Amino acid sequence: MLTEVRLGAIAMSAATSSQRSVLIRSAMRHAELAGVVRGGGWPLAEDGELGDVLLLDARDDGEAALADAEALRSRSGRVGMVVLVAAGDVALLDRFHAAGATHFLVAPFGDDEVRAALRFAGGAAGAMAQPADDDGARRWLAARLPEGATAAVRVAISRFDLVNSGYGRDVGDALIEAAARRLAGAAWDVLGEHQLVARAKGPEFLVVFDAPDQAEALAERLAAALSRPFAIEGALVTVGARFGVGVAEAGEAPDTLLRRAADALDDARASGGATIRLADQPPIAEALSVDLRRAIDTGEIAVLFQPQVEVATGRIVGVEALARWEHGVFGAVGAEQLFAAADRADLGLALSDHLQQLTLAGAARWPMPLGGLRLSLNLTAADIARAGFVDRFLDRVDASGFARTRLTVEITESGLIEDLSGAGQLLAALRHAGCRVAIDDFGTGYSSLAYLKALPLDYLKLDKKLAQDIGGSHRDRVVVRGVIDMARSLGLAVIAEGVETGEQLDLLAKEGCQYYQGFLCAEPLTSEALAGLVAGGRS
Repeated sequence: MLTEVRLGAIAMSAATSSQRSVLIRSAMRHAELAGVVRGGGWPLAEDGELGDVLLLDARDDGEAALADAEALRSRSGRVGMVVLVAAGDVALLDRFHAAGATHFLVAPFGDDEVRAALRFAGGAAGAMAQPADDDGARRWLAARLPEGATAAVRVAISRFDLVNSGYGRDVGDALIEAAARRLAGAAWDVLGEHQLVARAKGPEFLVVFDAPDQAEALAERLAAALSRPFAIEGALVTVGARFGVGVAEAGEAPDTLLRRAADALDDARASGGATIRLADQPPIAEALSVDLRRAIDTGEIAVLFQPQVEVATGRIVGVEALARWEHGVFGAVGAEQLFAAADRADLGLALSDHLQQLTLAGAARWPMPLGGLRLSLNLTAADIARAGFVDRFLDRVDASGFARTRLTVEITESGLIEDLSGAGQLLAALRHAGCRVAIDDFGTGYSSLAYLKALPLDYLKLDKKLAQDIGGSHRDRVVVRGVIDMARSLGLAVIAEGVETGEQLDLLAKEGCQYYQGFLCAEPLTSEALAGLVAGGRS
């Protein structure tokens, strides 16, 4: 067992005067390290304290120190952690970082280096001690905006619902705490004390600071901090994240800056590729929302159809309806950005109604070569939350002349998770009426295992990121295989989205995927182009 010695720390820097207690853990050198700490001016801490800063000596037994780090992290909460590592044990650094280490020293090093690492870790501990909330971030900004420019980074952790459903809410709560600790440590490393980390709604955070020229560097450091796996209660948890960066000039209101960062985050989510997005001036979502009502009224928004192909035969058996808006300034605007703009303009339901009518009317006029295809139509959480939605929707389907039995409704939004029982009853009514039900984008974002347990489903749509990564590592293929096996054991067909190469299709076929859609077959098409493709032999 490692022997522990508890000491205290004086001010971490000239700018920081609060005391930070230090806990030393070392198998053979605790007396030596105690002298180093005392030499830096740290007094003894009171007996029983776990410490704000942990000093772990892994030079004599790296594996034992790693186990100690994991145990101490779970007991201590938000702390700075300095780990001393032997030159031959550098491979342990990633594992220590996953266990909560914030700073490292690799032998050989001197006493001054140890004291400097403790100062930095102590500063990070101060930054991590009490994450603020949205109101705290506003107050922080309000005190600084009159004097000069400030900036904000809004951080959204993705796949968080999968952690909750797969590991339990306790692990989810611990993940949020661990993420806060990493974000605070990264912010301190870049900006020192001139920043504030705040908890926002759900699995989201705010970092506000008064050095706008450091905004991109900070966002990249935050992204790197969250990209590493989290070791939580024996599980190794990996999440994704998106970042929106906003900058405000002196005199602007805090809410203006926070909205700017939120808009940039929305754009990062909608882009599909960009992880970090700088706020546009004006933000894209805001500019689109101004034009959206006119676009709906004048018929500028169109619906295209992407083929869904049976893997075993290569036959096109269905299509997914996808909204497109050719905007005069921003070019092609897809469904995610469309609905972000609609939500901002309070036109979400109006847009959904418009797209449903447009899609059903177009599909009802399909020529004979398309007469046997299924049509997949996206519904939002706001749609199914409306009173009387089932009757209204089925009346719309029947009025269009499109057969209910050829229609699949796809559920796409996270709001369903708030009322799975009600959603399950509604979807059961649609199935009883002849429609089929699919969960879209399964495997990332908000899609949840809870859906599979609670909702009456026919299809599971594998998110395009999983499908495109299947050609990567063995681990990637195991994940896809697990999802497909789980779906098939529940009696669900699997449709892979975003398939672009023959290699991806071959690997998906080997894992048992029954259907796919993506550029390998065709991009989203007009009805006329779709008919030509089917008539050319892809049906």
